[in-house]
Amino acid sequence: MTSATLPTRSIVLWWPDWPVFAAARETGLDAAGPIALTEAGLVYACSATARRDGVARGLRLREAQYRSPAVAVLPYDAALDVRAFEPVVRRIEEAVPGVQVVRPGTLAMRARGPVRYYGGEEAAARALLETAASVGAADVRVGIADGPFAAEQAARGVQPGPVGVIPPGASASFLAPLPVRLVVEPRVAVLLNRLGVRTLGDFAALPEADVRRRFGAAGAFAHDLAAGREATRVAARTPPPEFAVEQDFEPPLERIDQLAFAFRVRAEEFIDRMRAKRLVCTAVRVDLDDERGGHSSREWLHPRWFTAADVVDRVRWQLQGSGTADSPLAAPITRVRIVPERVDSTGNHEEGLWGGGPDERVHHGLTRVQGMLGHDAVVTASVGGGRMLADRQVLVPWGDRPPTRRDDAPWPGSLPALAPASVFRERPRVALADAAGGSVAIDERGSVTAAPETFAVDGAAPATVRAWAGPWPVVERWWDAERGRRVHRFQVVDDDGCAWLLVRDGEGWWAEARYD
Repeated sequence: MTSATLPTRSIVLWWPDWPVFAAARETGLDAAGPIALTEAGLVYACSATARRDGVARGLRLREAQYRSPAVAVLPYDAALDVRAFEPVVRRIEEAVPGVQVVRPGTLAMRARGPVRYYGGEEAAARALLETAASVGAADVRVGIADGPFAAEQAARGVQPGPVGVIPPGASASFLAPLPVRLVVEPRVAVLLNRLGVRTLGDFAALPEADVRRRFGAAGAFAHDLAAGREATRVAARTPPPEFAVEQDFEPPLERIDQLAFAFRVRAEEFIDRMRAKRLVCTAVRVDLDDERGGHSSREWLHPRWFTAADVVDRVRWQLQGSGTADSPLAAPITRVRIVPERVDSTGNHEEGLWGGGPDERVHHGLTRVQGMLGHDAVVTASVGGGRMLADRQVLVPWGDRPPTRRDDAPWPGSLPALAPASVFRERPRVALADAAGGSVAIDERGSVTAAPETFAVDGAAPATVRAWAGPWPVVERWWDAERGRRVHRFQVVDDDGCAWLLVRDGEGWWAEARYD
């Protein structure tokens, strides 16, 4: 290898099935088992075990479950992919500077530096494998070739060892038998296959001028890739500032109050790092690892911005759950890591000229009560989706994001506007009677058995029914025998002009709400 060829050489480190590994680690599943990640009802990625059962990318979820009944289905999370891969990237950058993140699970770097430092391409690849193994990458592969694309294909196609090295100038012959779909869009690949161009070698044999004329600049770029004339070089990233902090505990801590006290210094360091860059954090992720190999991760929001005490509170709340500060943990904690999920400039959160006024005092008061009594002790009301009015009442802990609600989303059977003012969380029983004093019921055709004349709420004196309307059926989960529900809504107006919304189920009549 001459020095003239060194600048064109690239190294690609590829972690097979990275999205599956990241999702399995986040959820505590075994990555070696059958796992499928889905997006828009289709399989986005799957584990090797699932592939052996016939699951493949692009397969419909129903078909994937038919082929592999034991497959664990998880939603694909692109943010999790990036977040989980960042520690791997930083560890590789410590050994080889100038790393480009092609995508989560795939890294590219120039070969000149590592080859000269480690004394050869094979030695550089082995060093990268050892570095990756230090962060838990057991099945990583490395490819070396005359460009990032060829190097990635070498990493993907290496057999049986983990390192694939393509000699200088041999990239075109190595790429020739690979399918043409690797360099062109699916619709172009279909067209080329119909024309008999099925491999990269066939595509590279076409005249370059004809390819450019027919497929434009994108086709010309794909033609260069297929011919091994890759003009794209590694674009090394500038490592972003490191704000995340973590602390290992040896021996592991078994009490929440001990851990909260021990982590306070690191929490202050976390806030100081961002303050030095004139940033504030409005959302953090707390990662906890215990002695038994368990992992807990949760994102916490703040109505304003986090202080060191707020960060410690979130760690304590995540550990505490529904217990108390002196409750024993299920397993001793070995590591705590804090990662900023959302940051903002301090200029956007400066106080006004005359202070924050009542809002600031309310915030401090609620935060103090929450810090003393727990995360769920202070809640705010929010409107969610649902058919029954009680289902739409959502209580959100102070500082958390309210549930997303689409106003245009269909809820067949939901009550149209205007909604009642008072909704009973504990529905009182109602006695609805006809003129003869008999109980009014609803027959199989969905009609009342008699016109209501009186009704009594929760054992009170009967009131005269001035007007009534209904009933309207509400059917939920008719296919589920255990969770299915069928009720009828009914409206009545009493002598005082107060309107009531009643519900009839298998047990009788209930008051759901009142129009005050």
